[in-house]
Amino acid sequence: MATKLPESPRIGMVSLGCPKNLVDSERILTKLRSDGYAMSPDYQGADIVLVNTCGFLDSAKEESLEAIGEAIAENGRVIVTGCMGKEAELIRARFPKVLAVTGAHQYEEVVGAVHDAAPMPPSPFVNLVPDAGLKLTPRHYSYLKISEGCNHRCAFCIIPSLRGDLVSRRPDAILREAEKLVEAGTKELLVISQDTSAYGVDIRKEPRMWKGQEVIPHMTDLARELGKIAPWVRLHYVYPYPHVDQVIPLMAEGLILPYLDIPFQHASPSVLRRMRRPANEAKVLERLRGWRAIAPDITIRSTFVVGFPGETEADFQYLLDWLEEAQLDRVGAFRFEPVEGASANFLPDQVPEEVKEERYARVMEKTAAISAAKLQAKIGRTLEVIIDDVGDDGATGRSQADAPEIDGEVFLRDAGHLKQGDIVRVAIEDADEHDLYGVPLA
Repeated sequence: MATKLPESPRIGMVSLGCPKNLVDSERILTKLRSDGYAMSPDYQGADIVLVNTCGFLDSAKEESLEAIGEAIAENGRVIVTGCMGKEAELIRARFPKVLAVTGAHQYEEVVGAVHDAAPMPPSPFVNLVPDAGLKLTPRHYSYLKISEGCNHRCAFCIIPSLRGDLVSRRPDAILREAEKLVEAGTKELLVISQDTSAYGVDIRKEPRMWKGQEVIPHMTDLARELGKIAPWVRLHYVYPYPHVDQVIPLMAEGLILPYLDIPFQHASPSVLRRMRRPANEAKVLERLRGWRAIAPDITIRSTFVVGFPGETEADFQYLLDWLEEAQLDRVGAFRFEPVEGASANFLPDQVPEEVKEERYARVMEKTAAISAAKLQAKIGRTLEVIIDDVGDDGATGRSQADAPEIDGEVFLRDAGHLKQGDIVRVAIEDADEHDLYGVPLA
């Protein structure tokens, strides 16, 4: 007689916010799957819905609250985790039916809340989990979180109060995870943290053995070892500390992608001082020139805040002029938005909303023109492209200059024979402001 296994409770997940939150969601689901829980792709099939919230901006908080409300309306059994967990009273006041509220990267508390709300039925059988864990991204790329928290105290940011000070992971643990991800099919590792350049400052005197040699917990050493494991390694959230210069030769050698995601936030020295950010913008321009001399194809992506309290028209024009000289490849901009708990809320000379909108439009116009010119210069070149999606005849991918979901794409004709995750050489035939168009080479 066949043994009928008891059905496992099913877990649904809504993951909001940045890739760091996405990694937290993957870890939570991996632990729950290893405990025997099943996963549900929709509200109707879930016994419990987890909502991993973002609380960085007031608009993000409102999106999180809307997601909690939707989950309660569609399912009714909801556990809240993530950055908004620090505001448990607010969440419970608005949604008294929420089963539990936990904070950011409190994995054990989330899993414990699930066990309490939907206990696993007794069973002698164990559900196995892939070595690489469960992922919320396509099989061919993975986010690799190397640390939690941040030691900076920027005036507009509350991340340290949400996630605490910097806590770096052991380098051997990171490399072991990277190896498992690649064995499971990952072609591109996207290295993330709150401050990737600061990796290891808290454990700098604790080298670890890896493959018979010591690895120092430092961004450069970690990047070098990761480059030996994965075909593509992409660095995100890199503050431009002096030692960042050391990773550029690794790009020239082909060990890691020639790509840096650097959150400059502004260029005007007076605005940077009010933001409590490093304010040596001239030195940055000099270093950009040096990086391009070593790795000519390097892509620099950044984000900027317009309308920060006290930003004058002269400050904003300084930013536009700086962008013209810096010629950054990819730029995102944000209008300054007060965040509860941030010291910038109390600064004098708040910028009117209509001025923020006007400046936002101008900075996006400027950076779109720079992007379009840079992409036009790639027409006629042959680039390596990783394939994200394949249709009947065409395919969509990304060049080494494009991170998933935040940068541009490469649209390919005559590419129906390719597979997701393939890395192919592509002849670039056309371009617009953000994307490239081409054909794969035999």
